[in-house]
Amino acid sequence: MNLRIALPLVTFLATPALFAQGGTTTPEPVRVEEGFGVEETNNVEPEPEAAAPEAGQSVFTIVEEMPEFPGGQEALIKYLSSRIEYPEEAMRENIEGIVFISFIVEQDGRISNVRSLRGLGGGLTEEAIRVVKGMPNWLPGKQRGAPVRVQYNLPIRFKL
Repeated sequence: MNLRIALPLVTFLATPALFAQGGTTTPEPVRVEEGFGVEETNNVEPEPEAAAPEAGQSVFTIVEEMPEFPGGQEALIKYLSSRIEYPEEAMRENIEGIVFISFIVEQDGRISNVRSLRGLGGGLTEEAIRVVKGMPNWLPGKQRGAPVRVQYNLPIRFKL
């Protein structure tokens, strides 16, 4: 590009008037006044928190040896597809998508603290949680050769 054209073009694009509302004037600064308006109160019950891990019972997200479903990834997919029952409401409303479930694989392989990271409507989130809670014990994750608690995130795809 010719330098004589580039310099005026850059100057023109960087002019504040170009970004102003109403043409060539710069916008007025916005004033925020505190303490006005009606205070709204929502009664929301907090979700029950899981028991805090004891000393030495940290939850890892990445370990040297990640937890594994018995039989591997293919067995996990087979397990999920054989256990999941598509909810009637989701079928009626043609709801599809991915539910992200988070859980902890304990030192003995048990599944605990199952929760939804991102869910869908129509009962799909509840169905994913139900199936994950019913999973058999996993092979636990290991750090320095010792079994540890590991948080695991599992996407479950629902497709009609």
